[in-house]
This record gives sequence, C-alpha cells and structure tokens, in this order.
Amino acid sequence: MAAVTRDQVLQALRAVMDPDLHRDIVALGFVKDVEIHGGEVSFKVELTTPACPVKDRLKQQSHDVVAALPGVTQVQVTMTAQVRASKASANSALLPGVRNVVAVASGKGGVGKSTTAVNLALALQMTGARVGILDADIYGPSLPRMLNLQGKPKGLEDGSSKKLHPLEAYGLKAMSMGIFMPEDAPMIWRGPMVGMAVEQLLRDVEWGELDYLIVDLPPGTGDAQLTLTQKVPLTGAVIVSTPQDVALADVKKGIAMFRQVNVPILGLVENMSYYICPDCGHRAEIFSHGGARREANQAGIPFLGEVPLDEIIREVSDAGTPVLISKPDSPQAKTYQDIAAALASRIAVLNHQASKFPKIVVE
Repeated sequence: MAAVTRDQVLQALRAVMDPDLHRDIVALGFVKDVEIHGGEVSFKVELTTPACPVKDRLKQQSHDVVAALPGVTQVQVTMTAQVRASKASANSALLPGVRNVVAVASGKGGVGKSTTAVNLALALQMTGARVGILDADIYGPSLPRMLNLQGKPKGLEDGSSKKLHPLEAYGLKAMSMGIFMPEDAPMIWRGPMVGMAVEQLLRDVEWGELDYLIVDLPPGTGDAQLTLTQKVPLTGAVIVSTPQDVALADVKKGIAMFRQVNVPILGLVENMSYYICPDCGHRAEIFSHGGARREANQAGIPFLGEVPLDEIIREVSDAGTPVLISKPDSPQAKTYQDIAAALASRIAVLNHQASKFPKIVVE
C-alpha cells in the first residue's frame, strides 16, 4: 500500500470546519507542521485563541479524518493557539505589544461589572492566554482589593522615558490608580484629570506582550469612557447589566455611546440573573430574569451569558481570591469560563472579518 501523502492529509482536513468562522481549518491556515513517517502522521492545529470552546471537538475531528486515510496507522494532533491582533491594535503606537483591548462597561453602578471583568480576565489567562487588566475606575477603584494587590509598581528605564512595571496577581498583569492611594482616600478630581489619569495608566505602564488587555471602566458614559475610545484602539466592549428594567435603560445608553464612537459591542452579560437557595435549591429571580438577553436580541448584539447572584462569588471577591482562583472547579467558575470562551470566539470572528488579506493555505 502506498504511503499517505501530505496533499492527502490536507485534503482530508478540509472536511473539518470552524463553526464560528465557517471555513475549513486548512483554508483558515490553522494546519501547520505536517510530518509523515510511514503510516505515522503528526500535525499542529493552531487556533485563534486558546479559549476556543470547540477546541476538543476540532482536535477529535482532525484526528478522525486523517486516521481514516488508507495507510495511516497513527495520528498525533497538537493543538496550539496564536491570538490574532485586532486591526486597530496592529497599528497602535500607544500599546504596541497588546493584541486586543477589551473594555468592560456598565450603564450604572452596582451591577457587578468589576467582578465580571476580573473573572473574565482570569478565565482567559487560565486557558494559556497572556492577559492584563487595567482598573480605569478612578473614583472607585476595586482591583486592589479584588486581586489582593500588594506593594507599589517598580519603575524601569525605557530609553529616554520612564515606565512602570504593572503588578502581577494570579498570572495577570494589573494596574490601578487605587494602588497609589490609601483605600479610604477620596479622588476629588474634575473630569479632565480623570481622562489624563486613564491615559497615563495606559501610556506609562510597560504592559509588554499581551493577547488581551481587559479594561474595567467606571459606570456610565463619562470622561474615562471618552478618553479610552479616543486614545485606545479598542477591539470592542462588553456591557454588564442586571436583568431589571432600571438597569437595562442605562444599557441602552451604553450601547448607543459605543456605537456612536464606532466601538464594536462584543456582547452583553446578565449578572445577578437568578438566585439558587443553597439549602433547598429553590430558584428565585430577584431582579427579574432574561432582560439582558432580550435587550441583546433587540439590539442585534451577542448575548454572552448569565451569572447568578451568589454568596460565594461575593465572599471570595471581597477576600481578594476570585472564584476562578479559590474555587476553579465550581459551577460559578464554569459560568465565567463559558462566558470568556464566548467572548474569545467573538473577538476571533471580528478579527478574522477585519482581515483584508486572509491567508488561504499556510503550512
């Protein structure tokens, strides 16, 4: 029996389709380093994000179609990932090493935006992505407490300029105005100063090479949001809301703002979506339920998922050990992991669509 050829392997792999990009993995350039030694075939499948929710399915399908070829006795598939940079980030002088900047926003305070931002950043990092998080809420910074940030950032010489190293927590690079001031000190600043502070936290920090920089915005549609959209090449924004009408009314304003400044909305997250009694298992929809999903459908934007109102999430966040760290195998952690996977997929799709000259076949 004739030995299998590289062309036969690639032809077989054309049957494996990426469900988000709607093209086969060969045409997308995912298949790399095909090696054939007699009946043994090995190759890599390089995805656009390590958080790909269908990674295991693509690996199994790739294995099966090649294993079915005559003469193949063994197949080894190695899954890797290379996060693509957004079109805006690729030309950024402000954050040259950051591939995607994602703003996490809310129309009003108290909806769990910062908790969502921290856990999404951790969920992405735990897949193998390089992730940073910036606390852009100058008036009410919460990152130092939620990530138990200790100490002050150290400076470094960068040619003729001076920059700061971000702090690190649980594998994340992190920066917040809150680490420079006592926790109980008020920030009595006018709007222009807030915008300047956000810009400085971006410009004067050595973020290095990151796949995702998550930016936790203050609530509303004010100076920090305007500065970020004007100065930073945003890949897109995630909007967090609770289900009730009073919160969703402000979500509409947030959607309108990001659309007005041409920032893609990556999706909505419904926080405090429901409550499950830990004793009897009764489900109570304290703040109503499904409002964010309906708003997303009406606005024509993705719905990323819903997070329950849960005492565990609150307790571990206050203790500086987010649920992804303190209880990584819990249902609460799985919720954030699923939302992060949906977010990563959405980013990958947008970056693929924005690519002017997609690679057809790459080996």
